[in-house]
Parts: sequence; structure tokens; C-alpha cells
Amino acid sequence: MEVAIREQKYRNKIHPKKFALWVSCASIIMMFGAMTSAYIVRQAAGNWLEFRLPNLFFISTVVIVLSSLTLEGSFQAFKRKHTLLYKGLMWATFILGLAFVVLQYQGWVALAANGIELNGNPSGSFVYVISGLHAAHVLGGLAALFVALLHALSLVHKVTKKRLLRFDLTRTYWHFVGVLWVYLIVFFVLQQS
Repeated sequence: MEVAIREQKYRNKIHPKKFALWVSCASIIMMFGAMTSAYIVRQAAGNWLEFRLPNLFFISTVVIVLSSLTLEGSFQAFKRKHTLLYKGLMWATFILGLAFVVLQYQGWVALAANGIELNGNPSGSFVYVISGLHAAHVLGGLAALFVALLHALSLVHKVTKKRLLRFDLTRTYWHFVGVLWVYLIVFFVLQQS
């Protein structure tokens, strides 16, 4: 009886876990908004080194967008009970997520090889810190994807409210970090113009 009352209570409202995720995403947006604002203010202060981002950052952008597409495909396959497609696209998403982090690291190595150091000119420091903080959030998303992948591989494919919610939370966060990276790469490119 208590469960039925609780379900009725949340039927027309956002689930508490979804609400918590959206609040977290909003705070992350504010943090990155503050960092990109500080970038603009510091750039206007002078002593700013102009440089081009390594192409690896643009390749990583394509990779994270592809990973969002594969995760969305996996979610749709999960709902339609297409087990092999669901599992295969979940694997693809996880691998693309790992590739994104590796490409970010290689991008930092390329920056350092071009003389742009973390503790050098503030322009380079901002790129390292902002992209590094984003990569940390991606690692959190990879942990959630890893759990989702374990569920895909170990649990019988059964569409339940609980599993749909869990998958939707993972999917929402992953799409969020993908859109956040697209914003950041566009921001960096516009600031270099």
C-alpha cells in the first residue's frame, strides 16, 4: 500500500534522483560558466599568448558526440528489447568514452610539445584546467557507463521502471558532459578568433 501511495505521489512530479541529477548539472554549468567568464576577463587583462588548439581536441569532440549517439541507440534498443544491439552499442559507448579521455590526454601532451605548459602563460593554464576539469566529469560518467555495461552483460534483459530510470540517469549525465564539451570547444575556438 505504501509503495502504491509513493508511486502515485511521484507520478506527476520529477523523480527525486532525476531532480538531484539536474541540480548537479546546474551547479556544474555555473562552475564552467564562471571559469569561461574568468578566461574572458583574464584575456582582456593582457599578457595573453595566442595559440591554436591541437587537432586532437577536435577529434575528441567528434568522439564524444558519437558516444552520445551510440548511448542513445543503446537506450532505444534496451526499451525495444533488442538485446544484442543494446549490449553492442553500450560497449561502443564505453570504448568511445575511454577514447575521449585518451585523446584529451594526448591533446595536453601536444600542447606541452608546442611549448604551452600548465604553469606557463595563463592562456594555456586555462585550457589545461578547464579541459582537465571536464575530463574529470567524463571519468565520473565513465564510471556510470561501466556500471551500466556490467548490468547489460550480467542481468537478464528485462525492461523495468528501476532499470529504465537508472539507464536514463546515466544517459542524461553522459549527454550533458558531451554537450558541455561541445560548448567548451566552441568557446575556445571563438576566443582564438
